[in-house]
Amino acid sequence: MMRKREPSAATLKARQMKSAARLYAVQALFQMEASGQPLDKVRREFLDHRFGAEIDEGEAMVDGDIDHFSAVMEQAVSWQARIDQMTDRALVEKWPIARIDPVLRALFRAAGAELVAMDTPPKVVIVEFCDVARAFFPEGKEASFVNAVLDHMAREAKPEAF
Repeated sequence: MMRKREPSAATLKARQMKSAARLYAVQALFQMEASGQPLDKVRREFLDHRFGAEIDEGEAMVDGDIDHFSAVMEQAVSWQARIDQMTDRALVEKWPIARIDPVLRALFRAAGAELVAMDTPPKVVIVEFCDVARAFFPEGKEASFVNAVLDHMAREAKPEAF
């Protein structure tokens, strides 16, 4: 019987960096909406001041995968109308995307970018962005809500994966 190989340290580091890139992308998309700043300005700020920045003495923020961060940002902006429509269809009729928390809106746009325009498997997108939801809302039920909405969006964007 073959044993499943444990991922290498390099593979684990790459996964961690992609996870960090997703979290940064949600923060950046939120900032873009809140401030009205364009993609290039917000991306530059994140790359110059957030990636690997020191938060407390001796404690640095995790480096993110710059290419993944940039791709998620660009695709979220390019496909925003389609992603927002998918999100609306996944939400209860009384809760259009404009009425949900702006952090969740940014999260759905980032996740939607991976579902619509990138090769990330839908199940990975769902798991990763539920983790992001937990990072922003550690006390609440938002992760379950995110899971349900992203499952609906993933089935619409990539039905062949289910």
